[in-house]
Amino acid sequence: MFTGIIETMATIAGVDREGTNVHFHMDSALTPELSVDQSLAHNGVCLTVVAVEGNRYTVTAVEETLKKTNLGSWTPGYKVNLERALQLGDRLDGHFVQGHVDATATCIEKQTLEGSWLYRFRFPAGFAALVIEKGSICINGVSLTVFNVGADEFTVTIIPYTYNHTNFHALEEGHVVNIEFDALGKYILRNIEVSGGIVAQ
Repeated sequence: MFTGIIETMATIAGVDREGTNVHFHMDSALTPELSVDQSLAHNGVCLTVVAVEGNRYTVTAVEETLKKTNLGSWTPGYKVNLERALQLGDRLDGHFVQGHVDATATCIEKQTLEGSWLYRFRFPAGFAALVIEKGSICINGVSLTVFNVGADEFTVTIIPYTYNHTNFHALEEGHVVNIEFDALGKYILRNIEVSGGIVAQ
């Protein structure tokens, strides 16, 4: 479980393929605090640390993860948002994030405002019921609030701290991001579906 509050970034040092799996070798100042078998969110994707050596660690993505996220486009030099798993007793400054990416979205607009940045994204319309005005969403691991919600589009605004301390500073129109919808909304929608439109008591 995560919160969508990014701790730092990692830089991809190398990418190795093994069958349908891909191993990502990552350089990060956070590495000395990591251990094998630890869960770590990378651009919102929960991956397990499989090796640690010096300031470099390795995670592995399976085929299903590569299909549903933007990990398949990662190359050496790309910077990834990192967050360690939530510990009991920690403050919940963002919202509950599972690290299970639902889909990808494409940035269709970026505006530089006076003191902030506006991004508009297009996502698969089949998920429209999970995006609500002023609701929470996780984009590349970052907990954000959406507005100007349409049938397959939504907008978020980024403050300078988030812009500078995550990979949003490198995000441009046409780039693809990972999105995870609010888990509460997913459970409510599923409950309605299986109960024929009546929420179970």
